[in-house]
Amino acid sequence: MLASYRPILSLLRGTAFLLAASGLHGLLLPLRGQVEGFSTASLGLMGTAWAGGFVTGCFFAPRIVRRAGHVRAFGAFAASGAIVALLTGLIIDEYVWILLRAFTGFTMAGAFMVIESWLNEKATNENRGTVFGLYMMVTYASIMGGQMIVAGGDVKSASLFMITGILFCLSLIPTAVSTASHPKPLQDVKLDVKGLYANSPVSAIACVLIGIANGAWGTLGAVYGARIGISTAEIALMMSLVVVAGAAMQLPAGRLSDKTDRRFVLAGAAFGAALFALLIFLFQPRSGIFVIVFTAAYGAFAYTLYSIAVAHANDHARAEDFVKVSGGLLLLYGFGTMIGPLLAAALMGWMRPEGLFLATAFAHLSLAGYTLLRISRRAPVPIGDRDAFKTQPADRSVTPEALRLDPRRKAEADS
Repeated sequence: MLASYRPILSLLRGTAFLLAASGLHGLLLPLRGQVEGFSTASLGLMGTAWAGGFVTGCFFAPRIVRRAGHVRAFGAFAASGAIVALLTGLIIDEYVWILLRAFTGFTMAGAFMVIESWLNEKATNENRGTVFGLYMMVTYASIMGGQMIVAGGDVKSASLFMITGILFCLSLIPTAVSTASHPKPLQDVKLDVKGLYANSPVSAIACVLIGIANGAWGTLGAVYGARIGISTAEIALMMSLVVVAGAAMQLPAGRLSDKTDRRFVLAGAAFGAALFALLIFLFQPRSGIFVIVFTAAYGAFAYTLYSIAVAHANDHARAEDFVKVSGGLLLLYGFGTMIGPLLAAALMGWMRPEGLFLATAFAHLSLAGYTLLRISRRAPVPIGDRDAFKTQPADRSVTPEALRLDPRRKAEADS
């Protein structure tokens, strides 16, 4: 049995290094930018550039992979990530960093699509759930591990940039020496906004608004921590625990949504996220412990929303449309993450660091209000006609290709 998982475990090792590098670099840049005196607008644009590059990569990376092959394409993407990481350590300039972040987003999308398609090819109908679960565990653990490396280093030195480059290079080795057969060519990604809205207006609008909130936090959360004066180690722990708390809350929130109209759970979680965001905005905590506790509580609500929104959309969709619907929602989420950093940066520059949470509260309250409005317009799907809730991987590190790993997807032979 273990032998059947060896090719998958080799690919997961490469994924772990890749995600650790991405998590480390994503946290290091705003912290170093803050030290260098970069403007809040520039720091926000870095997040927008990354998201724009990532979404663009989802559309164009399949063409590169079809032309070059999986191994060579992955090598090019991972090597490009290492080059960009080292360049950001050599050239300390906010405008150069914005441009380089767009390249990073593109290369990460391409690398993730290669890994995810490879894992999907090696998974069977019998072990697809196990492979999907392993991928989720590696995703969360690696991102958190990469972020915590920052706590043990000096953001003012070049060493963390070098470590990032090393991690990118290490991600090449398991894939380069793997004897696993090459998967089928990647399929082109398509986005049908009209169809997604017709299938579920709540889910389509929700994914954009969730993207706005999560994009704002993911880009500028570290900047908020630095500006209120908590330590680098506390910032790294804060950023990690927000995502971990959301991951831990997905299952209980999802199980609750299985027993009632998912839209009530979606609206309730959005209100919960908005409540903690407004508490932080109003009371302006400065103690590291209090900040970590409040932001973790915020994350427990905010980072459950995406999975519930996707589950609600799939309740209305045909089983064979799972990849199409879920992939489209992921792209809508990506477009939201382009907007969020700009909105939050404007409020942080105009008001105070806690302006970040005013931006997220706006998105979450809009989501809750729109969801409650739609409850009165459309009847819920009967509980007996729904699939059971499934958790989703960390949304800033997966592409539509990952959705083919999900156990809810029908086998290709059946589609």
